[in-house]
Amino acid sequence: MSPEPGRRRYDALKRAIDVAAAAAGLVVTAPLQLALAAVVLKVHGRPVLFRQQRPGKDGVIFELAKFRSMRHPDAEHQTDEERLTGLGRFLRATSLDELPSLWNVLKGDMSLVGPRPLLVEYLPRYTPEQARRHEVRPGITGLAQVSGRNGVAWEDKFALDVQYVDNRSLALDLSILLRTLTAVVKREGISADGHATVSVFQGTAAGEGRDD
Repeated sequence: MSPEPGRRRYDALKRAIDVAAAAAGLVVTAPLQLALAAVVLKVHGRPVLFRQQRPGKDGVIFELAKFRSMRHPDAEHQTDEERLTGLGRFLRATSLDELPSLWNVLKGDMSLVGPRPLLVEYLPRYTPEQARRHEVRPGITGLAQVSGRNGVAWEDKFALDVQYVDNRSLALDLSILLRTLTAVVKREGISADGHATVSVFQGTAAGEGRDD
């Protein structure tokens, strides 16, 4: 569906803001990212970055980059909960693991604000309405993330994603960014109930994996 003229104008402005903010963010956080990379290397070993293919705008696949929060699976560490380390929990709780994703924003794979990029295998599981979340670039943070993050049920999360697609504006994006800072400080919705991260989405009829 082609966006309205007003939305198209905002999308162009938003892209310019993303480029400027991501470039500045990468420069400002470079010393912190180098320090985090050294800590992740010491605790988790190589590779320092978690890279995974994710669907972006219009379902186009790109490679998401984040700091690794889990150890490699072995005989004693198989599940997400077993593989998630103390360092990983800290990185996720503070969202510091997301800092390398600024590169994805700069390249145009992602935006600062938008529906989170989920797993490629979820694409055929969406209803047509849920699939509308791919009408915009995925974001580092989004309306669903500031409305409960991983504590929100999948169907409610997708409804918030589509709500964002239909109402995106500079005011809404600024509101989401401010609410993201509050959510990070309060460490809200880091994990879904009973899961180290979030349940696997099996489709609207069923339900529940990790999104990162």
